[in-house]
Amino acid sequence: MTLLPRPSARNQKRLSRTMQAVLAAIVVYGIVAGAPKAISNGGIALLITFVPAALERNYEVPLDPWLALWITSAVFFHAIGSAWFYTQIPWWDHLTHSLSASLVAGVGYTVLRAVDLHSDGIRIPSRFAFVFILLVVLAFGVVWELFEFGLDVIAGATGVTMPLAQHGLDDTVLDLMYNSIGALVVATFGQAHLTGVAERIRDGLLARSGGSGE
Repeated sequence: MTLLPRPSARNQKRLSRTMQAVLAAIVVYGIVAGAPKAISNGGIALLITFVPAALERNYEVPLDPWLALWITSAVFFHAIGSAWFYTQIPWWDHLTHSLSASLVAGVGYTVLRAVDLHSDGIRIPSRFAFVFILLVVLAFGVVWELFEFGLDVIAGATGVTMPLAQHGLDDTVLDLMYNSIGALVVATFGQAHLTGVAERIRDGLLARSGGSGE
């Protein structure tokens, strides 16, 4: 059972390839137009879209089509936002922060649950998992805002255009608020809908170790 209908592997690949093509087009545009922000945002996002396939191929970490599409979508919406939507649609930044935060929360919970399932000596209560998800996302959000602040300082000192920027205290507070919304969604529903993913990762760990949980 999932929050959204599970895409087939074929449909997931089609959607992912389409988003990768758009990201590649953004990089090409950045090169032609001399726009370093488009190059960096599009290029980094494009590289991240290959992470799910690399995890499955190189480390035998099983990822279902929905999770792979989730990862690709998070970086895709941020990249196209940087290309145009952030300046034209006021709520686009809130959308991308909520989506990215939900992804961080999902990864955090999945890893936590996989460790719980993998080892008989570790038991993680569901209420602790809820708090853990919130704390991981809030901490990640603070670190991200500090990273953006650091880039602003460097940009001011060197005059170099940075791929990320802060836009005042109100923007920072709103970013953290929408991060919390994404975390709350996953903390509330993730334990019911991500357990299957954690179990597949646990099975992958067992297969690689050639043993059973301890």
